[in-house]
Amino acid sequence: MEESKMLDNLRRLCSKREYCSADIASKIRKAEFSEEVAQRMMSVLREEKFLSDLRYATAFARDKASLSGWGVIKIRYALSAKGISRADIDAAISEIDASCAEDKMEKVLSAKYKLLREDPQCYLKLLRFALGRGYTYDDAAPVVERLVKRGE
Repeated sequence: MEESKMLDNLRRLCSKREYCSADIASKIRKAEFSEEVAQRMMSVLREEKFLSDLRYATAFARDKASLSGWGVIKIRYALSAKGISRADIDAAISEIDASCAEDKMEKVLSAKYKLLREDPQCYLKLLRFALGRGYTYDDAAPVVERLVKRGE
């Protein structure tokens, strides 16, 4: 495949959804282009505003917090695994609506509590679940405690 065709394909992909630089670099490598050509294509995509790690990180953080019920820690790890810069991750995390994220955490933990209600180690398992979802102990512990005490 020639460079201009690949660039057009990448533009089409990036216009449909957000991609990070690592995803695009991977696609270019699979097409077996040289590193120099890959860098040139990625810089063209950035200049034309098809590719932005900050925009990707913001959309990713917003979606994972509000739709998937992920906590800040898990989002941070996932973005850093994609090679997103710390500054872009911090900016994306700051865009998350805190009250919406807290409501989502309550819903996720409440649903999990219904499954664990009869378990003698419910509190610990629910707390471990919350931590695995990327919520901080300070955020999750009061919610878990309230759910277990109320016995909803």
